[in-house]
Amino acid sequence: MIDISRQLTPGHPNWPGDAPFRVEPGLRIAQGDSVNTGELCTSTHTGTHVDAPWHYSDRGARLEEVGLDVYLGRCRVVTVRAEGGLVPASALAGLPDSLPPRLLLHTGQPAHWTEFPQEFAALDPALIREAARRGVRLIGTDSPSVDPLTSKTLDAHRACLETGVLILEGLNLSGVPDGEYDLVCLPLPLAEVDGAPARAVLLPAGTLPGGEA
Repeated sequence: MIDISRQLTPGHPNWPGDAPFRVEPGLRIAQGDSVNTGELCTSTHTGTHVDAPWHYSDRGARLEEVGLDVYLGRCRVVTVRAEGGLVPASALAGLPDSLPPRLLLHTGQPAHWTEFPQEFAALDPALIREAARRGVRLIGTDSPSVDPLTSKTLDAHRACLETGVLILEGLNLSGVPDGEYDLVCLPLPLAEVDGAPARAVLLPAGTLPGGEA
């Protein structure tokens, strides 16, 4: 099992303007309480997280309307590089014309962010359309977003909306060899939301029953 989730440590940086991640102490055994608890405050897009289509379209599905099946099953990890800030469609050159339903892109982000990345490899909408043509239903990236930090048009998100491809962002793919795996990605079961933090792990391909689906 390979954990590809970002560990949420104190001070973990979030997207500029989002609620900061913090865990405040609640009850404490050392203070005479019967248990230890904490109060969690964060954005729905903290660390490793999924985007529900409602995040980028008022007509899009909210998280509880997205089936878990797309987050479970055969995936392919591919190392890619950006050209002019975007990962081009040519990054898929040499790969089979039919890909697993889940494609995870390793752009070179480190395993831990001490500061929020100001520059990172976003995705060319043409890459998303080509991936969808090859059978991809979920596209993941180790970058914090499929679009550049300063984008106002969110062209990559819109390409995902047009093609029905779902989004998984903020993965930790550091040290993960390219190849096929079974993905288990479980977002928090929050209702009426635009996304949620997720725990994502890779298993050897064929581990999950029907893992090719």
